Amino acid sequence: MTRRGWDHPKGEVRRLSVVSKALDGNPLGDPHERSVDVYLPPGYKPWTRVPLLVDLAGFTGSGLGHTNWRPFTENVPERLDRLIASGAMGPAVVAFPDCYTRLGGNQYINSAGTGAYADFLIQEVVPQVESTFGCGGQGRRGVFGKSSGGYGAIVHGMLHAEFWSAVAAHSADMAFELVYLHDMAAALNVLAKHGRSVEAFIRHFEAQKKPSDKETHALMILAMAATYDPDPRQFLSIRLPVDLETCEIIPERWTLWTRWDPLVLAETRTAELKKLKGLFIDCGSEDQYALHYGARRMHRLLDAHRVPHVYEEFPDNHSSIDYRMDVSLPYLEKALRA
Repeated sequence: MTRRGWDHPKGEVRRLSVVSKALDGNPLGDPHERSVDVYLPPGYKPWTRVPLLVDLAGFTGSGLGHTNWRPFTENVPERLDRLIASGAMGPAVVAFPDCYTRLGGNQYINSAGTGAYADFLIQEVVPQVESTFGCGGQGRRGVFGKSSGGYGAIVHGMLHAEFWSAVAAHSADMAFELVYLHDMAAALNVLAKHGRSVEAFIRHFEAQKKPSDKETHALMILAMAATYDPDPRQFLSIRLPVDLETCEIIPERWTLWTRWDPLVLAETRTAELKKLKGLFIDCGSEDQYALHYGARRMHRLLDAHRVPHVYEEFPDNHSSIDYRMDVSLPYLEKALRA
């Protein structure tokens, strides 16, 4: 799309620094002082009960990337300016935390392998944003994201419904046997070039000026291993749930992965999801990672348990779908305004 007109009122973005106790000494050695960009809508006045939305970036991304200038389209603050100016949504404060890790991304849960990122968000980022800018508060907090960020959003809705009141999950990781096992053999092919050594591959990756797409996808699988089933005895706590030579599933390892699948979690967390003021789920009908099948299963499960939600599919894949925020952001703001 072409860039939109600029004749409407504009908000501003301010940057906070959060010195995190939750991330201090994290297993990956990532910084515990993190930046958080915060969008304030045009004419914003603190303590006026404006909702707070928190943006969780996808794998290889950071919230800070969502406030950067972008060619041919809008960044998220520019999108918010347009949506608010058009009347499509009311004013909201939006936080963009940096949760990037050495392994390339984050699933936003507390993990002994990657760090306590759920605590970081709930106990540190949101309280600091709310106290600094006078927004959000109980019943007025929403979380949204795409891909790994969508995963984080819906899992937070299940595990922390007392904290969040609305969730939007775009193309979220779910149906682990489709999204992760699909890439496991390809990851082993990459590891085989490094003696099937996770440490040798990661040191190679970190030394590259331009890692290949195959290497980046392999790193993603290793990041999921460190997140869902960490082993502190291994390099960066990484152990895979398959035999490194034959790609045979190791049942006890894979079971520990799948306990974090939103479809598994939802079976016992529907009561928490019913507490939400809003739950929005969407996915492209041609998603490269087969996430639309997981989304359809979630939609069916939520219907079966009578969990109120909005489910949408759209004719696109996994890439460059920020335009879907034109639907989710107004939905969240309206749900939290009620």
